[in-house]
This record gives sequence, structure tokens and C-alpha cells, in this order.
Amino acid sequence: MNLGILGLAALVFVMSYWMTGRLCSPVSKLYLLDHPSNRSLHSTPTPRTGGIAIISSLVVGLIVAQLVGLFSMYPRATQTHTVATAWAMGLVLFIGAVSFWDDRAGLPPGVRFIVHGVAAAGLVWGAGVTVNTISVPLLGTLSLGWLAIPGAILSVMWMTNLYNFMDGMDGLAGGMTVLGFGFLSYVAWTGEHHTIAILALLISVATGGFLYYNMPPARIFMGDIGSVALGFLAGALTLMGIHDGLFDLWVPLLIFSPFVADATVTLIRRLLRGERVWQAHRDHYYQRLVLAGWGHRRTMVAEYVLMLACGLSAIVYVHIGETWRLAILMGWIATYAILAWAIREAEQHPREPRALA
Repeated sequence: MNLGILGLAALVFVMSYWMTGRLCSPVSKLYLLDHPSNRSLHSTPTPRTGGIAIISSLVVGLIVAQLVGLFSMYPRATQTHTVATAWAMGLVLFIGAVSFWDDRAGLPPGVRFIVHGVAAAGLVWGAGVTVNTISVPLLGTLSLGWLAIPGAILSVMWMTNLYNFMDGMDGLAGGMTVLGFGFLSYVAWTGEHHTIAILALLISVATGGFLYYNMPPARIFMGDIGSVALGFLAGALTLMGIHDGLFDLWVPLLIFSPFVADATVTLIRRLLRGERVWQAHRDHYYQRLVLAGWGHRRTMVAEYVLMLACGLSAIVYVHIGETWRLAILMGWIATYAILAWAIREAEQHPREPRALA
């Protein structure tokens, strides 16, 4: 990457860091506390508006990039990519505003679901990005046919919500964003898709400025305005990359699999138990590990190691043949099954004391 992109990334990081520090202060007009409950992992009231710093610094970074012609310097930063980025960011501001209102006053689950559906549909139809086929290593290509559009909408909605579900521990969602979008940026840059590369890089560094204050014990949370917006962006960049032939479905799924696997399995388990899946809970695997006595910091480090391994395996996946690609996918399925078993074992023999910090 050239010095212009790195300089812009530094600007976005510093702006996010500065804004997050201000949002931590009780004198901030946007100071909004998250009070702990019996389903929380934190024990003291903590501000939850860090997502404002992430999204604001990202928007400023994209405006500067457009003003200096950063996207137009590269052959694959086409008008189509510009339109898709504009749709994605416009919809991020829309769901971010609704999510901030939800943080502030609370909205019914049905309203949130409709908003996420409208945003996902707007991205698919407005930006014209869909996934028409799914390639499975060695097994061939599956055509989605009429399922392409509803499948794309539902996938963005799920990514949006699972990111929100997984934002329940100090440093977790922030770390996934820094690492996940960082790996996505690298894959896009080496694949010469500079629009996704720059956008993913700016998302990563914008979250990095926030993450400094979110490390355990967290001084601020990103809130729904951050987690919902970042989940939507993860879904949007995934669709853009697949639609443009940058990668197949499995690359972003590998990168974000620590969140996808945990949230998806937890949702299925709760559905099978007949629980209200939209209610707050402490059934995610990372939450269960914290409650088993690992604490925030140890669990966060373990999650970071997992994220790094997933991201590196996604990079390897791009450059190898079909047989090894299938081996990587099967290997991760087995790995997650073993990790689920290990966490159940940890719950049977919890560490003492069962600290939350």
C-alpha cells in the first residue's frame, strides 16, 4: 500500500482514538451508560457509545479518500464499486441511527428485525450484489437460482445480528473487527480489489482506535450502533467480494468463523430448547468460558489466537488447490467441535474464583 493510504489509515485511527476518549467522559453529551444485569458479564455501569467514534472516523476517512481521488488511482476501483460502497455506507448510517435510538430508548425486536431487513434488501437491490453460486472444493458449484436474492438478504441480516450477539465481552467484537477486516483487506489488496481493500483497512483502524479503551477492563462499549453497523459491513463486503469474483464464500466465512460458528450454534441450541432467542443471555461459548473461571482477559487472548489462525488459514485457502481447500474446511469443522467439547469440560471443572474480570 502506498503512503497516501497508510497516512489516511493513521488519520482515521487517531480520530477514532480521540473521539472514543471523549465519549468515555461523563461530560460528553452522548454519554449513555450500559447498566449491568444478571445476564451481563460486566459489573459496573459503562458507557456504550463507542460505535459513534468508529463510524464517524470511518465516514470522515472515506470522504477524504474520495476528495483526494484515492479510489480512482487503481484500475479495479470502478464506478460499480463506488456505487456499492456508497449504498453500503448510506445504509450503515441508517441502521446506525436506528441502533443508537435502540441503545437510548429501546426498540421492540420486531422493529429492529424490519430495519435490518430493509437495509439488507437495499444493499442487494441498490448495489446489485448477490451470490448466484456457491463453490464447494472438489464437489463442484451449486447454483442458487431464485434463492440468490433472498439468500443474500438473509445472509447480510444474519451477519448483522450475529455481530451484535457476539458483542458481549471486553475486547471481543473490537478485536474481531481489527483482525477480521485486516485480513479481508489483505486478501482484497493481493487480489487487486482496491475498493474493498481500502474500505476494510479503514474499518479495521477505526475500530483499533476504539479498541484501546475497550480492552479489559473496558472503559467503553461499542453498543448496538457499533456492533450492528460492523456486522452489516462484514456482510456487505462479503457480498461485494463474492459478486466481483475476488474470493468464494468460504474465505470470509473462515475469517469471521469465530463469530459465525459461536453465534450460529448458540442460536440453534436455544431454538431447540424453545427459548426466546432475541432476549439477552449468557449461553455463547465465549461467555461460558468466562463464567467457567477463565475471566475476560484470558478468554480474550484465546479468542484472538483463534481469530489469527482463522485469518491465516483463509489466506492460505486462496493460494492452494481444491484438495487442500476441502481439507482446511473439514479441519476447521473438526476444530470447532473439539473446542465446543473442551468448553463443556471447562464448565465441569471451573477455575477458582469464577471472576468476571
